[in-house]
Amino acid sequence: MTQSGIGYLIRFLREQRGLSLRELGRLAEVDHAYIHRLETGDKEAPSADVLAKLTKALKPGKRDAEMLLYLGAHPETPSGLVAEVLKDPSVTFNVFTGAASMAFRGNRPNFQEIIRRVRRILEEEDANG
Repeated sequence: MTQSGIGYLIRFLREQRGLSLRELGRLAEVDHAYIHRLETGDKEAPSADVLAKLTKALKPGKRDAEMLLYLGAHPETPSGLVAEVLKDPSVTFNVFTGAASMAFRGNRPNFQEIIRRVRRILEEEDANG
């Protein structure tokens, strides 16, 4: 199974903190095997309780915590978009959700271009009041 957006983010945050699956499981009081299934895409929709426990244990910044909650409710969000956003800390949560809400059909999407388009749209909306 393909890695989900939430799985990509959980693994990224776990590795950023230098935690093993077992360590994160202990800190979050969530079975490490379940965390592994989330990371690999075998599971994609954790409960609000599990998300809260993972967020508390992973201690992400505000944007990444918001992304984690969003991805729990939107498992269809591509992991490639999550990866692109994590590379660029200037991408706001609003830009992320705008890009995530776009429908991806046909060829592999260019997430950098999608992020640029969403930024442009949001800037135009701000300028027009």
